[in-house]
Amino acid sequence: MDAGQTLPAASAPRTPGALPYTIAVDVGGTFTDFVASDGDRLFTGKVSSRPGDESAAVLEAVSAIAEHYGLATAGLLENTGHFTLGTTVVTNAMLEYRGAPTGLITTRGFRDMLEIRRGYRESMVDLRLPAPHPIVPRRFRKGVAERVDHTGAIVEPLDEAGVRDAVRELKAAGIESIAVCLLFSFLDDTHERRIAEIIAEEHPDCFVTLSCDVLPQIREFERVSTTVVNAYTSPQLKHYLRALEDKLRAAGFGGSLLVMQSTGGIMDVGYSAGHGVDAVLSGPAGGVVAAVAMGERSGYRNVITADMGGTSYDVCLIHEGKPEVGVDSWISRYRVAVPLVDIHTIGSGGGSLAWVDEAGALRVGPESAGARPGPVCYGRGGTRPTVTDANLVLGYLDPERFLGGTMGLDHEAALRSIEEHIAGPLGISAVEAAIGIFRIANSDMSNALRHVSVSRGRDPRDYALMAFGGAGAIHAGVQAFDLGIKTILVPRQASVLSAFGGMVADFKVSRVRSFVRSAGAVDPEELSTALDAVIAEAERCLPAIDEVRVERFLDLRYEDQVQEVIVPLHTRTRRISAVNLARAVRDFHDQHEKLYAHKRPGQPVQIVSIRVELTAPRSTGGLIKPLKFGAENAGAARVGTRSVYFDRLGFAEVPIFDGLAVEPGNVIPGPAVIHEPGTTIVVGEGQEAMLDQYETYVIEVVG
Repeated sequence: MDAGQTLPAASAPRTPGALPYTIAVDVGGTFTDFVASDGDRLFTGKVSSRPGDESAAVLEAVSAIAEHYGLATAGLLENTGHFTLGTTVVTNAMLEYRGAPTGLITTRGFRDMLEIRRGYRESMVDLRLPAPHPIVPRRFRKGVAERVDHTGAIVEPLDEAGVRDAVRELKAAGIESIAVCLLFSFLDDTHERRIAEIIAEEHPDCFVTLSCDVLPQIREFERVSTTVVNAYTSPQLKHYLRALEDKLRAAGFGGSLLVMQSTGGIMDVGYSAGHGVDAVLSGPAGGVVAAVAMGERSGYRNVITADMGGTSYDVCLIHEGKPEVGVDSWISRYRVAVPLVDIHTIGSGGGSLAWVDEAGALRVGPESAGARPGPVCYGRGGTRPTVTDANLVLGYLDPERFLGGTMGLDHEAALRSIEEHIAGPLGISAVEAAIGIFRIANSDMSNALRHVSVSRGRDPRDYALMAFGGAGAIHAGVQAFDLGIKTILVPRQASVLSAFGGMVADFKVSRVRSFVRSAGAVDPEELSTALDAVIAEAERCLPAIDEVRVERFLDLRYEDQVQEVIVPLHTRTRRISAVNLARAVRDFHDQHEKLYAHKRPGQPVQIVSIRVELTAPRSTGGLIKPLKFGAENAGAARVGTRSVYFDRLGFAEVPIFDGLAVEPGNVIPGPAVIHEPGTTIVVGEGQEAMLDQYETYVIEVVG
């Protein structure tokens, strides 16, 4: 096999046997989405999120599922094998800076590394950019005497008395979580392990994060930042997961509670509770995983995802069936160097607020109306206009069909709000203001799509655009036209696709370790042994499943270069050969040229780190079943007409279709609007939609 292999799984406790029900829930900023399967068909839906108490919305979703299947909640949960959760707990903790009171213990003289960074600024031209919020204030950063040198040799023993003093000071200050990051602990972790033992003796209730567990890799700032983020977020995630699990168990749940990871895999609660940094993109990653599955079934392996929810617009590029993965992410201005699905996020969701700035210019986002009060048209007390309010005024949304008719929208309230806050100050009509809001939001979204494609050497015209989230399919036609994209994909489950990702995701764990060697002189046997050790460490994190796929990677760079490129190791066996190494170096040159427009085949190449990714697949093939094609004529699904705004047509009376009545094979030429229970699909002029056998609307764009 290519770049991976299947190996026997480790002997860990097995997950529950096949039970009839599977549940996945994704908690978003505005709505909590859910998908359930009884082994035959899917049931999907939404409930309002509960800011500050995610578990309440999760349990409300469970009640809705139980009611659908005609069961008591206990009856449903007793027969549920896997319950997968996508959560925003970690993301919100970083965005709102409300993680656990955190301290840092590091090598004496290096406690300011978190602030000094490595000269990194998010904007090199903004000299007024303030320092980030200190999630570990300086008084809670303690340096202790110890030293391991660059070869891994201990040259100064650990000052255990100094460690005890530091821990006692942090405990007295109310610190609940401690990050430990010593200078060369990735070469010898003895001192970090001993510090953890001392913390357990002096402050047994404290949560402890060791850099040698989180990121045993060179680059001090990346390592300390990632370790601190884990320490800052994990206690809150652990508390939330344990509380939710207790509530589910008390209600009768006997299966496995799983958590969506930022790598696009899932892991159990035991692992997730200690690895908050691995869940910073828990929710959005689920949508990417589902997009891979749905895109491949519909015949598209090159896809750009566009997830538009209530708060944000998340985009990711999938090439040849694999999403881009990055190790250089910034989360709320802190570096996170563990592998994450490379999702670019902007504050442009359905709930993004429109406003007029001091210069009299119309702006949209990034501030959002959130779940409460939400857009003005929701009637929950919101007073400031949002993108959703503009979409209602422009005719894209039907006040009587929103969320399958379960929630009415107030058109007049939306119109009044736009008039008061936007149209009046700008001296234009409310409709003109709504058009302005729509265009600005679309421009921001198109730029986000360019960021993950054009700016990284990819031509968006070579990709299909998969639109999901509650509002994604309203705007996708405009983005496709802007970028020259020829095909739009909108799964019928678009509004809950991130939750659906939890249904189809596999168990996955990634590990990295520094291994600095010259690629031309490294011993393949030494490299194989080092990779085997990392694989064994990763295997211990996975449940015992019959097969585990192992993929190996090398972080390579030209000698004396600062940054490296991650390159897969292609091998059919567990041992690495000289041929495998030579191919990796060749691939590095090619990839370097693709990324940076040049390569130097004659320059020595250096290995910086080794990586492994282990995937244990779940049996989920039955969740997406092909259906038979019907007739092309979609007339039976047509329910009337409505005046809808299009840039090139203005307001036009266009046909409206009930998505529940659309059958595979039906063709709907634009302009038209299709109302699915959880999303609205706008088919523009010069576009044509067809529902395929996997219940994905394939929209061809010709103009």
